[in-house]
Amino acid sequence: MTRHLPNDDDISAFRQALQAAGVRRIASNQADPGKPKRNDDAQQARRRAAVESNTLQTSGRTSDGRVEAVRPSEYLEFSVPDLPWRTFSQLKRGQTAWQAGLDLHGYTLEEARIELESFLRDAATQGMRCVLVVHGKAWGTTSDFPILKSHTNAWLREWPGVLAFCSATDIDGGTGAVYILLRKRGQ
Repeated sequence: MTRHLPNDDDISAFRQALQAAGVRRIASNQADPGKPKRNDDAQQARRRAAVESNTLQTSGRTSDGRVEAVRPSEYLEFSVPDLPWRTFSQLKRGQTAWQAGLDLHGYTLEEARIELESFLRDAATQGMRCVLVVHGKAWGTTSDFPILKSHTNAWLREWPGVLAFCSATDIDGGTGAVYILLRKRGQ
């Protein structure tokens, strides 16, 4: 099959349409990380609660040791064995609305673990069913794999309140984020 190459008139019409729509050429090819990390009261309270409950101990539920390295673009998924197929399928298609989100960009590994545990604990206390966690997929400065993504993958598999998780749809961060389905109270 031969590919249709646009002629000069097509290219000119396309450029005019872009200009009419207000599309501008980007000045830089580097990503804008957006707003700086929020330092709000809820975040501070979660951090204090995590420290006070001794979540810094490495012998707790989450591991800080070696984890299975995952590729930056690798799709993550996990579910408990008895989760209904339909429920997991809806989560994977992004059809389960998430009620709160956490962005782990800019945190050290230890800070990320504390924030994630506190966030999941708060979400469960508030009766949330689905949350979004953005872990990113950048390589660590001292490793050749995405540190936060790999650790988030391991931590979530060990967390007792997690029924399932999977990489998000592109609109919510793609393979740089995960939807997490939480256990209902009393479940």
